[in-house]
Amino acid sequence: MDNTCRTPRTPREKYGEELKLRRIAAGLTQEQLSEIIVCSPTLISHYEAGRRLPKPDDARRIDRALGTDGFFERWLEDLESKHPDFFATVAELEQQAAVIRQFALSLVPGLLQTEDYARAVFRAYRANYTTEELDEAVVIRTGRRRILEGPAQPVIWTLLDEAVLRRCVGGPQVMSKQLHKIAELAEAGRLRLHVLPYGAGAHALLESYLTLMSFEDSAPVAYVEGFLTGNLMDHPALVAASQTAYALALSDALSQQESLALVRAAAEEHLHGRQQ
Repeated sequence: MDNTCRTPRTPREKYGEELKLRRIAAGLTQEQLSEIIVCSPTLISHYEAGRRLPKPDDARRIDRALGTDGFFERWLEDLESKHPDFFATVAELEQQAAVIRQFALSLVPGLLQTEDYARAVFRAYRANYTTEELDEAVVIRTGRRRILEGPAQPVIWTLLDEAVLRRCVGGPQVMSKQLHKIAELAEAGRLRLHVLPYGAGAHALLESYLTLMSFEDSAPVAYVEGFLTGNLMDHPALVAASQTAYALALSDALSQQESLALVRAAAEEHLHGRQQ
């Protein structure tokens, strides 16, 4: 009898496994199926691994290709995410990534936000809101931090423009607490922290928020985000260009020790009113 402990399959993994079984039964390779539904073979691989879900139109094409009579499109409705559509796949992928490299231009990355900081962010761009709506949004966002509780994976690199440290979000106490939290995670070895100082001038990521994710058994992806929109890229050339831009920006950043000192200093300046 096999007593080996196995990680329970998620609903998305079950979806992916069923897709793989139906594809093989139809006598199709990942490449052949990707040609039929007009996507990359890498994307089919992500679907079958449970890392990503097809969009409704893609699920409809999968059903036509495999002759499954709407099966995958209907099942998709039961797997809806609590996150916005443009971010739902990213939220799933970061739970499975081996390495996450994130860059933030003006805002603390959602993965690292404290409850009070996140609440201030949500409050700022909602013209009308209720306490209940803010509470729900904060719970969803801060729930992503569970991946920080493990001692090993994912390995997280965090590159911050100095503007992230200087903008006072939620008030001096909220901002100070947020920056100290980031510093504590770095000092505990849970993330690698670097800051791009104002003195660096123009840098390779000056125009965009960027997250890079690598996996143990699948191709890497890159994600860029703007207001109410995001773009998840898996095309090798685009991912490679994003990785190069990150490396270039990182080369202009302060060392981890210098970055920690700057983050701690900024936290104290917020708290004691010495921000410029």
